[in-house]
Amino acid sequence: MKIRKYREKDIPAMISIWNKVVEDGEAFPQEDFLNDITGADFFAAQTYCGVADNNGKIVGLYILHPNNIGRCGHIANASYAVDTDYRGEHIGEKLVDDCLVQAKQYDFGILQFMLWWKTIFMPAICMNGWVLYRLELYRKVSV
Repeated sequence: MKIRKYREKDIPAMISIWNKVVEDGEAFPQEDFLNDITGADFFAAQTYCGVADNNGKIVGLYILHPNNIGRCGHIANASYAVDTDYRGEHIGEKLVDDCLVQAKQYDFGILQFMLWWKTIFMPAICMNGWVLYRLELYRKVSV
C-alpha cells in the first residue's frame, strides 16, 4: 500500500469512492455526486490530493485545502474516503498520517478535522495531542 499524490488517471476511481461516501449519506454533508468534469475540477482545486494505491488499484483518497482565507489561511481542512471493500484495514490512518506530512509541506500550521455524522453523539476527547472542541478536532501540524 502506497500513499501518493493523485494522477489524472486516478480520477475515475476517486470519483467512484467519493460518490459512494456521498450516497451513504453518513460521513459527508454533500448531496450532489461528482461526474467526470466536476470531479476533475473538484480534485484539481484542492491544495493536495493523496490516494491509497494498492498495487495499481486506488482504494482511498484524501483532499487537503485551507479551511478559510486571510488570517485563517494557516488552518487546513481535509476529507478522507476509503473504498467500502477495504475499510477496516487502517487505510484511513495511513491517509491521515500522509495528510499531516503534506499539510506541513504546504505551510499549514493546524489541521482541523470537522466531525460530521447523520446523527451526532460524541463524548469529549483530549489525548495524544488531539483536542476536541465543539465537535471539531484540531491537531498541530508537527510530524
